[in-house]
Amino acid sequence: MPMPQPRAEHAFLQRLVGRWRVSAADMSDGGDWIEEVRSLSGIWFVAEGRGNMPNGAPATTLLTLGHNGATGRYLGSWIGTMMEHMWVYDGDLSEDGSTLSLYTTGPSFSDPTVTQAYREQIIFTGEDTRIFTSSAGQPDGGWHTFMRADYRRLA
Repeated sequence: MPMPQPRAEHAFLQRLVGRWRVSAADMSDGGDWIEEVRSLSGIWFVAEGRGNMPNGAPATTLLTLGHNGATGRYLGSWIGTMMEHMWVYDGDLSEDGSTLSLYTTGPSFSDPTVTQAYREQIIFTGEDTRIFTSSAGQPDGGWHTFMRADYRRLA
């Protein structure tokens, strides 16, 4: 089997590489998180975040992202020390190339016995700035954004 090579679809993910300061009032004790994103040969991208939860407990998150040439879809996963659920993503890139939408299902935050749809978005607002949002699917087909994090590149 030949080794895969980075394609044009990986360019969005390559923009994530670096060290980022993350400000998100909804997920922290008031301090910033730090996220470090690295590339695995331009094919897979791994982001490790560290910070404190609102109660002051330390937390670590791990996001993986890639692109599947056979399906034409972005894919990935997310885990965090604050929960036992692994989020598995299927996504697409906006036509203007600024927003990666990642779709998943998981436990409802209001009733963990119920599964619901979620959409997370990575939105570049500049070369060194981006936004991450988490939204829950609504009965009318819309999305309710319940979390936002702002990222600024440090290196």
